[in-house]
Amino acid sequence: MPPAKPKSTVVVRNLTHQDIPSVRSLVERVYPDEDTYTISMMVGQINRFPEGQFVVLIDGDIVGYAATFRITESQAFKPHDWVGITGNGHLSRHDENGDWLYGMEVCVDPNRRRLKIGNRLYNARMQLCQELQLKGILFGGRMPGYDRKRKLYPNPADYLQAVIDNKIKDSVISFHRRMGFEPSGVLENYSPTDTPSGGHATLMVWKNHDYTEPEASGVIGRVNRDLVRIVSVQKQARTITHVDEFFSALDYFVGVAADYKGDFVLFPELFSLELLSCEAEVAPDVAIARMTEYTDRFVQHMSQLAVRCNINIIGGSHPTKTDDGDIQNVGYVFLRDGSVQMQEKLHPTPDEKYWWSIQGGDEINVIQTDCGPIGVMICYDSEFPEIGRRLADQGAQILFVPYCTDTRQGHLRVKYCCQARAIENQLFVATSGMVGNLKNVANIDINYAQSAIYTPSDFTFARDGIAAEATENAEMVIVADVDLSNLRHARAQGEVRNLKDRRLDLYNVKWKEPRK
Repeated sequence: MPPAKPKSTVVVRNLTHQDIPSVRSLVERVYPDEDTYTISMMVGQINRFPEGQFVVLIDGDIVGYAATFRITESQAFKPHDWVGITGNGHLSRHDENGDWLYGMEVCVDPNRRRLKIGNRLYNARMQLCQELQLKGILFGGRMPGYDRKRKLYPNPADYLQAVIDNKIKDSVISFHRRMGFEPSGVLENYSPTDTPSGGHATLMVWKNHDYTEPEASGVIGRVNRDLVRIVSVQKQARTITHVDEFFSALDYFVGVAADYKGDFVLFPELFSLELLSCEAEVAPDVAIARMTEYTDRFVQHMSQLAVRCNINIIGGSHPTKTDDGDIQNVGYVFLRDGSVQMQEKLHPTPDEKYWWSIQGGDEINVIQTDCGPIGVMICYDSEFPEIGRRLADQGAQILFVPYCTDTRQGHLRVKYCCQARAIENQLFVATSGMVGNLKNVANIDINYAQSAIYTPSDFTFARDGIAAEATENAEMVIVADVDLSNLRHARAQGEVRNLKDRRLDLYNVKWKEPRK
């Protein structure tokens, strides 16, 4: 008698960042003629609503994927299309106070049909809906038989009614109805690329019969407090006699931030150039190459400091030589768990390119921390709104901007752009600039800064949109508590709702995906 075949192991769980490559490959197999979800989109999905993203694994292989978010009833039942309701796949319409779940995507490996993978994903959504005590689930469902019947039913609503009356068959609509969903009308031009559906979709609705209206509590305001303490160091550039003096100063400032129980401490852009002040002055290109020799010691010292002081360090930026021999202006993030993340400056200034031959990076993404996803924009990068929006779409709630400017005009460009990024993306932006002079370090001889921590401009935030601000050109430390729940409130119920109100039917920014 032949041995019995081992049973397959089926697991349904939440999507993780490690799953992203496999899910993108799955989507490519399911929709070979359409673009797959970008890495940025999937990062945004996880960061905004991790409990709403599901995968199905059979023997360790991802064979099913579902993306879900919360939305208010008033928004959900309005006419809408896929791009607008989902924030172009980033879930930027997710509302933590939403009373409905919206299904953005379900896809199943075409080679693993008839294993009830789709059923498992829909059941996971229903279980989540009941656990969150929401009203129900809805989504724009495909109607792939419509294009073949268009001549008989020019109006898609008539086609839907014919399916409901069992006059014709549509496999997808029938599946959704078997899962307990009922059509509530047609969403015209929901997905123009869905040719078999004529670009339309059915608004499918499942009601949670266990739902009960919450009783009024009489409590005014919100009780969820997500406080994050940010410390920004406006550091003075000083001439030193030995490199140990520089690292001793770092120990001091990080220690101060830790004593104030900071979650993050931010340093200025290129503040490590102070290391050159204890050496003879050399040409700018020679000096910047010399700086790269300090990279290993800088990274090791700061990483150990983050762990020892139990604080996340945004280590300004430091010139770093890449594998191909280029020198880039790199921001290092030293997390208190001992891990180190890097963010290249994408846009070197004309001076950086001319004097130092600094090359721009080619990728920017959020960095996961114990306080949620953050983004780093190095100085000039903050003056390009596409970067802040990409990070916001990936779920960033705080942007850190280390900068180095020599004049008031340069400082104001950074200041005004950072305030704009805070308003248009409804998030917090912390800046740190360098002050003082280094007479023997080329291209860094004078500095001008007024570091700050900026907020959106709405009733729940600081009156002037500034949580803390340093004195101009004075070495000092500023500290502010920022409340992440205020961001969620502003995005859902603020006077203006910039992320939600984008006209994605008119414009969108498409980023080049990194080479595999």
